[in-house]
Parts: sequence; structure tokens; C-alpha cells
Amino acid sequence: MSPARVNIDLLAPPVAHTIQRRSLYIGLVFAVLSVIGIFISPPEQFLHSYLLGYMAWLGLTLGCMAILMLQYLTGGKWGLVIRRILEAAMQTLPLMMVLFVPLAVGVHHLYDWARPEKVAADKHLREITRDFLNPTGFGLRSIIYLVIWGGLIYLLSRWSAQQDDPPVRDFSPRYKRLSAPGLILYVFAISFGAIDWVMSLDARWISTIYPLIFVAGQVLAAFCFVVVVEAILSRYSPMAQLLKPDELKDHGNMMLTFIMLWAYFSFSQLLIIWAGNLPEEIRWYVRRWVGGWQYLGLGLAAFHFAVPFVLLLSRERKRQVHRLVRVAILIIIMRFVDLFWFIEPSNHTRLLVHWLDLVIPVAMGGFWLAYFFYNLKARPLLPVYDPQTASLLEPAHE
Repeated sequence: MSPARVNIDLLAPPVAHTIQRRSLYIGLVFAVLSVIGIFISPPEQFLHSYLLGYMAWLGLTLGCMAILMLQYLTGGKWGLVIRRILEAAMQTLPLMMVLFVPLAVGVHHLYDWARPEKVAADKHLREITRDFLNPTGFGLRSIIYLVIWGGLIYLLSRWSAQQDDPPVRDFSPRYKRLSAPGLILYVFAISFGAIDWVMSLDARWISTIYPLIFVAGQVLAAFCFVVVVEAILSRYSPMAQLLKPDELKDHGNMMLTFIMLWAYFSFSQLLIIWAGNLPEEIRWYVRRWVGGWQYLGLGLAAFHFAVPFVLLLSRERKRQVHRLVRVAILIIIMRFVDLFWFIEPSNHTRLLVHWLDLVIPVAMGGFWLAYFFYNLKARPLLPVYDPQTASLLEPAHE
């Protein structure tokens, strides 16, 4: 089989273009509704909803980048079949860079430490803003995080694109040399990013394990997203021939692993803070255990951990894409609920779902998915001239 023929066979099916177009339309309609929300809703509510959507879609972008680097370090066919899905997702970072601008502009409406009147009345806030949290430092650090992620994505994408053209080249040593420090940089950057963007909503409260909950959640959401995309593409060639039950089972196992990791970090934070019983620490949970927020917390324990954990113990469920995708969709929904539980109690003492909490994330998601499927169509679904591709490609074309 000639390289030209292989490239034609491995292009994304027409359904990718259909979903791209529909996602763009949805993004435009909900973006108009979001703009209306700027004028009829308090700026604090708009920006909290905006932060919710931003963290959800940024999490998918960075989670896919982290999975790609993890696969480069560990190897295995489980990552090769989804490599271009991961690359298409992480290449949406330029969109997330642009979408960060409203958060930078509206910082004074979002955080107490950025409000001069709040800082002047609180000695603790004055100490924090002098040493760390201030609008200038917030902006500069955010730029650094985005540049770090952008640099990693640029190199990974550039080298991968070179493997679409002959000759066959093994870039695995190059990928490993970048991925090892790259994963460390990712964890450090998102850890500080989670502190700056989310934890500082309550600047008087700190938790050292808090950022790791975001790390585990982002990778978990990314694996679930990959499974959903696999389920869509598996109905069409070439993914119908490339995706095997063993690789799908590996993806299910990864979902199970990061569900347990998310639960471990979340429970560890709760246990340590509750055992310490210090007023300045425990009040973060007290706020989320009244006014209806407690039911959301119990729902997370049940449907973000217990139910998916039990379902993913089934070997057969993990080998059947139509069954695994249902679990993936449930977890994606609960990842959004988890972010909502982290962000919104800082704005409302009682459980309240504002219409912007749904409209803005959907608007961002429409543009994000349109960009994702645009990236996915731009390259073959496998790097044709990667040495490992033959192990998947040849059986698919026998």
C-alpha cells in the first residue's frame, strides 16, 4: 500500500466536519446569550460563571497534553490509537489563551484581594497582596503558565507532524526527553494556576493538596473525552478498524485509575482539614456543607466516585465502546459539577444554579469543539511514518 493511499484511508470521517459546523453554530448562539448576560447580570456572577467554563475546557486541553506525554514515557498501543485525538485537543490552547483575557480584565470583580477597599479593611489580605496576590503578579504568572504549556504543545505537535511525511523516523527518544520534564512543568504550572485562579477566590484559606485534585480531575476528564470521541469515530472507517477491545479496555482502566486518584486526593484533603479542626481551614468545607451545597457534595461522592468505580470494575464493560461511553459521559458531567462545587460557593451562600453557569460553558464548549474537530481533520488519525504505526495499520488493511 502506498503512503498516499494510507493517508487517504486514515483521514477523519465526514462526521467530524458535521460536528465541527454544528458546534460552531452552538458556540455562536450561546456566545450571543453570554454577551447579553454581561449587561443584565452582576459582573461578579458573570465572571464566576466564566471561570467555571474556562476551567472546564482548559482542563480538557491540558489533560490531553498530559496523557500524550504520559504515553510517550510509558509506551503502549493504548496511546497510539488516540494520539491524534489528544493532539487535536491540546492544540486548542490558543483559543484558551484568548478566552483568558476577560478573566484578566475582570480580576477586580472576581477576587477580594484585587479590590482595594477589601484589602484596606483586612490585614491578612494586605499581607497576601503585598507578597504574592496582586493583579500584576496574577497576570504575569498566568502568562508564564500559558507560555509553558504552549511551548510544550508546539514542540510535541511539530515533531508529530513531521511523521506524516516520509521517511519513517523514530522520534521516541526525543518525545521522552521532552515529556519527562514536561509532565513536571505541567503539574507545577497547573498547581500554581489552580491556586491563582480558583483557590484565591477565598484568599484566606489554603490547602497544599488542593492543586493535585485539579491535576487528577483534568486527566480523568481528558480520558473520558477521548472515549466519547472514540465512540463517535468507531462507527466509521478508519477508527472502526483501528480501535480494538484491548486498547479500549486500557482506556477504561486509566479512567478507573484516575477516579481513584481524584477520590484519594479529595478525601485526604477533607480528612486532614477535619482532623486539624482549625477554624481558618475547616470553614471552606463548612461553607459547602450548608445551604444545599451538601447535597452536591454527597452527589459527587456517589456519582463521581462510587458508581463509576463499581461500573469500571467490569472487564466486559471496558471492552465495549457503547457501554464504556456511558460511564465516560457520566464522569464528564460530574467533573463539571465538581468544578461548580469548588467555584460557586464563593459567590453564593446557598445552592444556586444561575443561567449563565450553563450558557457560558456551552458557548466556550461550542468554540472549543469546533476548533478540536478542525484540528482532527487536518491530519491522518495515525502518524503514518511512526515506526509503531505498522502494528496498528497493517492488520487494519489486510
